[in-house]
Amino acid sequence: MLMDTATVASFEASRDRLAAIAYRLLGSAADAEDTVQDAFLRWQDADREYIEVPEAWLTKVVTNLALDRLRSAKMRRERAVGAWMPEPLLDGDPMLGPAETAEQRESVTFAVLTMMERLSPLERAAYVLREVFAYSHAEVAEILGITESGSQQHTHRARRRIAVARNSTDIDPAAARRIVEAFIVAASSGRTEQLIALLTADATGVSDGAGLGLGLAAKLIRYSTPQRLADALRAFKPSPAKRALVGGSPSIHATMVSGCPAMLVTLDDQVLGVTILEVRDDKIASVRGITDPDRLARLTEQWQRREHEVPLIESW
Repeated sequence: MLMDTATVASFEASRDRLAAIAYRLLGSAADAEDTVQDAFLRWQDADREYIEVPEAWLTKVVTNLALDRLRSAKMRRERAVGAWMPEPLLDGDPMLGPAETAEQRESVTFAVLTMMERLSPLERAAYVLREVFAYSHAEVAEILGITESGSQQHTHRARRRIAVARNSTDIDPAAARRIVEAFIVAASSGRTEQLIALLTADATGVSDGAGLGLGLAAKLIRYSTPQRLADALRAFKPSPAKRALVGGSPSIHATMVSGCPAMLVTLDDQVLGVTILEVRDDKIASVRGITDPDRLARLTEQWQRREHEVPLIESW
C-alpha cells in the first residue's frame, strides 16, 4: 500500500523507541537499524485500516523480527566464534532510549547486554519489554505470543540472572572525567601496582585489539585477573610505531559510552578506539577495549555531530 505523509510520520514518531528496543535485544546498532527498516517495509505493506493501535503493532513486529535474528543460525555462528561484543553507543544517542530509571540506564551497559547473551530469546525480550519499557505482562504476552504467567516466569528468570551484572553506581560526566583521568595516569605510569590500585579484586578485561591498545585481533582477548589486566594496560603508552599505524598523534577524550565512563582515542574527529570502564564501589571492575571500525561506526557518527569538551590529552 502507498503511504501518505501522515502514515510515514506515524512510523517516524516511533522509530527511536523501536530502535531502542531492537538494540537492547540485539546488542548491535547496525542490526537494530536493519530491523527497524524491515518493520517499516511491513508497515508499508500492511492493511493499516485494521491496525487499531499502530504503536503496539509496530512494537510486536520489531520485537519478533529481532527475535528471528537472535535465533538465526548466522547470528548464532557469529556470536559463537569468540569475537562478539555489544556495539558501544555514545551517551545521548537516541538508540539508547529512555534513561529515567536504574533499569533503563543499566540495560545498555556492556555488563547487562553481555549477560543477556546468556538468556533465551524469550527471556531477553520479556525482560526488555517489561523492565525497561514498562509493558504490562498482558501486553508482553500478546507481543510474544505466550501466556501472562509465561511472561512473568521469563521476566523473573531474566531479572534474577541480570541482577549479578548490575552496576549500582550512577556516574555523572564530571565523575566520569575524573575516573578516566586517573585511569590514563595509571596506565601511562608503566607501574602495574598503580593500575591494580584502581581495580576491584575481581576486575577483568576484554579487548578486540592487541593489549587493549590499537590494532585488531581475530578473536576477543580476555584478561581474567587484575594482574593480567594491569600487565596488558601498560601497553597504553604511545610509541612511534603506534602513531605510524594510525597516521598521526591522536587525542584522548573522556566521555560516557553505554552508560559508563569511557576513554575515546580520536584523530581528525574519527574515533579510533574506545575503552569502557565499568565501575563498582568506586573502583574499576571491568575494562573493555574496542577498535573495530565496524563496531565504532555509529559512535563516530554521533561523536562528529556534537561539541566536545577539551581533551585530556591533545596530542598523544
